[in-house]
Amino acid sequence: MNLSVNAARLQQEMDTLAGFTQVEQTGREGERAVTRVVFTNDDMQARAWLRVLYEEAGLQVREDAVGNTFARWVGSDPGLPAVGTGSHTDAIPHAGMYDGTLGVLGGLEAIRTLQRVGVKPRRSIELVMFTSEEPTRFGIGCLGSRLMAGTLDPARADALLGKDDLTLRQARENAGFQGDLAQVKLPVSYYSAWAELHIEQGPLLERDGVQIGIVTHIAAPASYRFTIDGLGGHAGALLMPDRRDALCAASEIILAIERAALGTGVIDTVATVGTVKVHPGAVNSVPSRVDLELDVRDTEPGRRDEVMAHIRSAIAEIEARRGVKVSETEINADAPATSSEAIVESIQKACKDLGLTNRRMVSRAYHDSLFIARVAPVAMIFVPCRDGVSHRPDEFATVEAMRDGVSVLAETLLDLAR
Repeated sequence: MNLSVNAARLQQEMDTLAGFTQVEQTGREGERAVTRVVFTNDDMQARAWLRVLYEEAGLQVREDAVGNTFARWVGSDPGLPAVGTGSHTDAIPHAGMYDGTLGVLGGLEAIRTLQRVGVKPRRSIELVMFTSEEPTRFGIGCLGSRLMAGTLDPARADALLGKDDLTLRQARENAGFQGDLAQVKLPVSYYSAWAELHIEQGPLLERDGVQIGIVTHIAAPASYRFTIDGLGGHAGALLMPDRRDALCAASEIILAIERAALGTGVIDTVATVGTVKVHPGAVNSVPSRVDLELDVRDTEPGRRDEVMAHIRSAIAEIEARRGVKVSETEINADAPATSSEAIVESIQKACKDLGLTNRRMVSRAYHDSLFIARVAPVAMIFVPCRDGVSHRPDEFATVEAMRDGVSVLAETLLDLAR
């Protein structure tokens, strides 16, 4: 099939979507800073703009109670389970413009590409824009897809407290998304197959000159919150031998986390402390309490558990030696996902037909596909991104790479929809 992806339009739409942000731009060439937090004005404006594009493409659009948006190209046998694709458009503070958005706008362009060549899929093809893949506002990633897969209790979800002290229920209802979150869960066999297009967010494809990555496994993520309680006081009056400095203890814990991850000797193990909140946060006051948030991931959940065991052992020693108290809260601890071999082979066939080099690979970042894998067969398509950079304003994918990814996605969707 002679697919003709409108890559210029895709790039233009990517640029337009990146404009739905209030973040100050860096001014450096090739950088585009984006902050787009779920249910903010920027997010809602982007959603409205996307809906216009979906309707112009003749897609049937619906939204669920948490704001997941579904745009369906109805097939010739609409009673069959659909083939799904999509990603997210929310962005962490001061991020880039390609993470997630390529899977949404690229998925739309894949559908429009198939429409232009005059094919009619047997199964419907549905494009999904997931709500809150990023944990920025409510502290848990893949919020929309977790609810779709039924892996997050609806009552717990609605009670999640955002950084602005609004619960998820308050925030979603303020944004116009009403209804019972229990209804977000997908029916059995809703999708027959799922394929998500994404930038790699790593350096391997670009480094090795490979055009397409085919994801066979998605790493298992876990998140924890640690609170370190010590003894505060005046920075001048509290003598050094008498101190139980929570920040000094937290610093040791962070380094112990790094050592535990490095200690596996496996590159698939990663651990990151991304937030540190110090109380009272004054230069002349000894810190009495520190909150840390830990993100630890691995393709093997058993190895991830071993890392956590080493971390807990180190924390116990630091507690005893420094006279502090550390409490732990598990935010999430998810299982990894394995791609469907049938979908992987469909992607490989598309690459062969299009003359594109490809390799099988692991995704160390996690995506909404991790949770869709609980309810449907999945796989992912990666395209190279410059220097492997992501979650930064200099995140970048070439228009050629995006075109290749959309071409592979289009052929794969059509094959799966037959």
